[in-house]
Amino acid sequence: MQSPLEGVKVVELAGLAPGPFASLLLADYGASVLRIDRPHPLAHTSVSPPPTADLLTRHKTSIAVDLKASGGHALLVSILRKADVLLDPFRPGVLESLSLSSDRLLERNPRLIIARLTGFRRDGPYSKMAGHDINYLAVSGLLSQLGRAGGPPYAPANVLADFAGGGLMCAFGILLALFERTRSGKGQVIENSMVDGVSYLGSMLRLARKTPLWDQPRGENVLDGGCPWYDVYECKDGKYVAVGALEPQFFCQLLKGLELGLDTEDALKSRKDRTTWPSWRDLFRRRFQERTRREWERVFNGSDACCTPVLDQQELEEAYHEQRLPIHLGRSPGVGANAAQVWASIPMSPGAGGVETLQHWFGWKEGRDFMTAQGGLIKIEAARI
Repeated sequence: MQSPLEGVKVVELAGLAPGPFASLLLADYGASVLRIDRPHPLAHTSVSPPPTADLLTRHKTSIAVDLKASGGHALLVSILRKADVLLDPFRPGVLESLSLSSDRLLERNPRLIIARLTGFRRDGPYSKMAGHDINYLAVSGLLSQLGRAGGPPYAPANVLADFAGGGLMCAFGILLALFERTRSGKGQVIENSMVDGVSYLGSMLRLARKTPLWDQPRGENVLDGGCPWYDVYECKDGKYVAVGALEPQFFCQLLKGLELGLDTEDALKSRKDRTTWPSWRDLFRRRFQERTRREWERVFNGSDACCTPVLDQQELEEAYHEQRLPIHLGRSPGVGANAAQVWASIPMSPGAGGVETLQHWFGWKEGRDFMTAQGGLIKIEAARI
C-alpha cells in the first residue's frame, strides 16, 4: 500500500531538534527527505565523515553543499526548482543573505512550500535574539504555569517548544499547505515560530486561569501537581506510580484499591474542600510507600482507578516495547520504523545516500549533472542556471 506522502520531495536544511523532527514526521509517512549538510572534506568520498549530532535521521539521506559557493548555490536552486517542500530552520535573514529569499524561490518554482521555522516571532521584540526551548516557553507565558508550589517555574526538558510547538506544528503547517496546493496548484510560505506554537498548545491552560480548574497560584491547581489525586507517588522500591483519578467514580476505585477503609461518601465530600488536600496527599504518600510498584500494578491493572506505573525508557526497551507511529491510517499506512530505529539513533554522515536520492528524484548522474568539489556537491555548468 502507498504511504500518504509518497512522492513528496522534502529538502531539509540541516539543523537540530525541531526541524529534523518535522521532517521525520513527513519521512515516517512516506515523504522523501534530503538533508542539506555543510561541506566536509570527506563528504562524497569513499571514507565517510563523522556523523552529525542530529539524532532524527530515520528514512533520510544527505548531501553536502557549500551554499556560499556559486556551484553549491546553483545546485540547491536547481533542486528547489522541482522540490515540493523546503524546510528552513535558520534565524531570520539567513536565507536572504544567501540569495535564497522566499520570493525568488517561488518565482522559480511556484509550487514550492517554504516552511520557515523560528524560535521567536520574526516581528517581535526578541526577533534578533538567540534562544532555546526554555526561552520560547518562557515568553509564551506557559512556563509561568509549570512547576511545583513554592518553587520556580519548571521546563519539562525541551519537549514543548522545540518538538510540540516547533517541529509538530511545522509538519502540520506543511500538510495544510500541501492540501491547499491540491486546490490552487500553488505553494506558499509557512511561518512557524515556536513561541506561537507552544502558546497555542497552552490554550486550555491560559483560558482555565479564569475558572476553578486553574485559578490558583502555580502548583496549587487541579492539573499542575496541586491536587493529590492527580500526582506521582514513590513506592517502596523507589519506583513511581502516576495517579489521575479526577472523576468521582475513578476516585472511588482508587480508594478501593488502596484499601484505606474510608467511607466513600465522606471521602467524596472531603475532597471538595481544598484545605483537606495536604492530608490526602500525605495519606496517599504513606500508603504507596508500603508496597513496591509491581505490587501496586497487580492491584490496579484492569481497574478504572487511573493508577499506572511510571515506566522508564530502559524498561520499555528491555521489554521490546513496540513504538508505533502516532497516527495509523488503515488504507495508506506510514513507513514506520523497526525496533533498532526507535531505540537507537542511526547516525547519518554528510553525503550519506544523497547522490542516490538525486538520481531517484531527477535522474541526475554524478559527473554529468553535478560533481564533488571541496567537500560538497556543485552543479555542473552552473552558469547556465
